[in-house]
Amino acid sequence: MEFKKILITGGAGFIGSNFINHLLSKRDDVFIVNLDKLTYAGNLENLKPSEAKKNYVFIKGDITNNELVNYVFNKYNIKYVINFAAESHVDRSILGSEIFYRTNVIGTNVLLEASRRFEVEKFLQISTDEVYGSLGPNGLFTEKTPLAPNSPYSSSKAAADLMALSFSHTFGLPVIVTRCSNNFGPYQFPEKLIPLMIINAINDKKLPVYGDGLNVRDWIYVLDHNRAIETVLDHGKNGEIYNIGASNEKRNIDIVKLILDKLQKPESLIEFVKDRPGHDRRYAIDSTKIKSELGWKPIFAFEDAIFETIDWYIKNKSWWERIISGDYKKYYKTLYENR
Repeated sequence: MEFKKILITGGAGFIGSNFINHLLSKRDDVFIVNLDKLTYAGNLENLKPSEAKKNYVFIKGDITNNELVNYVFNKYNIKYVINFAAESHVDRSILGSEIFYRTNVIGTNVLLEASRRFEVEKFLQISTDEVYGSLGPNGLFTEKTPLAPNSPYSSSKAAADLMALSFSHTFGLPVIVTRCSNNFGPYQFPEKLIPLMIINAINDKKLPVYGDGLNVRDWIYVLDHNRAIETVLDHGKNGEIYNIGASNEKRNIDIVKLILDKLQKPESLIEFVKDRPGHDRRYAIDSTKIKSELGWKPIFAFEDAIFETIDWYIKNKSWWERIISGDYKKYYKTLYENR
């Protein structure tokens, strides 16, 4: 059988690891090489369902390393690339932006150049709705919405998107860009809103909410995002952009209250804190294009998915306790360095 040989970068992160587990659980026509630097948000424990499979290999490394990237493309005859690798937390980009541009822009350039040299058949640039900036109380982001990023993080992603599309236009590289709304689900690093609130509530700690808590985000369950990326991988048209969202606009404060209610914790745990600098007020995605052209649609209702997510964090306390303590980093040494 002929494998689809796929390089997945950042596959030990939240969305990437969910995608690898998703793909390998249902398909035997793919061979996945997972290249991940294992920064603070990369956790190989996320990939336990996949690590023993014969059509999966993990390589620790940085996408900005030209020599390593060329070696991987050559050794494994890579023909598909899905670039999840990114520094992705807005707050961290405000505290220090350089690593965001190095990884998200320079790293993407290294991958694009290698993809051009080795004549890949498809390059998926996984991006974010944050490149569009902030919406007013009405309207939705479409693929034709002008880019207006407002944070170092989103500006680095916008730069990478434009570069990827330029390689499509200039060199004919088969590039597709996907821009997704806020993800949630299992294995999400507990600095993001939903896992942070769940874990703090479980531990009866204060739940810090920026500003007035009325910032609106459009949420999608990571498993629906997985299905969308697989659909684009198989059927997406080169040179195109696809917005991915589930039409779940929620105010931050309402999500926090929903989590507290589900966990039967008091709203007195909520603590309003100083707002993030340049905090975008509202995001909302129009997914008409991917639905009408590729036939994808979300299948998880928001309430069902967030309750499943809460239950997952309750049942997997040891996973996030190891993250909070830093012990999760030992898993790589146990699995790879001590052989």
